[in-house]
Amino acid sequence: MRTNINIDEQLLNKAMQLSKVKTKKDVIHLALREFVENKKRLNLLDLAGKIKFSENYNYKQMRK
Repeated sequence: MRTNINIDEQLLNKAMQLSKVKTKKDVIHLALREFVENKKRLNLLDLAGKIKFSENYNYKQMRK
């Protein structure tokens, strides 16, 4: 999809240097993928302590 957006040129150039990608398109795709993965990880961390497991649960038995 083609989209016109205004991006801080210095920020874009710095991201390209740090990521060692060659094109603006590639650095934006990389940044979006990393953003999505980071948000997924944070959402998983939010679940910490909220899920209760049965004390009798034996995952090793299920693997047999």
